[in-house]
Amino acid sequence: MRALAAAIDSVNLWTGKILAWLALAVVVVQFVVVVMRYVFGLGSIQMQELVIYMHAFLFMLAAGYTLRLEGHVRIDVFYRDASPRAKAWVNLLGCVFMLLPVCGLIFWISWPYVSNSWAILEGSRESSGIQGVFLLKTAILVFAVQVGLQGVSMIIHSLLALQGDERELDALRTPIA
Repeated sequence: MRALAAAIDSVNLWTGKILAWLALAVVVVQFVVVVMRYVFGLGSIQMQELVIYMHAFLFMLAAGYTLRLEGHVRIDVFYRDASPRAKAWVNLLGCVFMLLPVCGLIFWISWPYVSNSWAILEGSRESSGIQGVFLLKTAILVFAVQVGLQGVSMIIHSLLALQGDERELDALRTPIA
């Protein structure tokens, strides 16, 4: 079980570290768009759409990474001061009863939406836009899978902590940096 959790964690950590570079790319491309528009009087629909694509990929595909680093919003009033065992229970129950069902629902609801987009290889509504809307929509499914897998990893970590694994209990005592 620990090996599965470690594999999921490493995939999400690796993905997040690579996708973090998209933040810089978004800033650079947006800067170029602004300079082109206001200095040279030129516009580029593809570059404007590229900013949207990169922004969407950054936030959708790095959600598992953010969950791994406990960066998502949670009600910290009780959790912060809770014992490691209580935190493990909160994580376990939250993943089983909230996170995994929501990820499953997102995947189930999005599947026809994404598959229809792939069936027609949906592109931009703009003639000079990026003809890869189907790829953008695929990020929804990848998001659900990555966050769901990170939820499985959290369940494994929580079960190990509840069984008294000192490494897992220590991890719950000290926040991830």
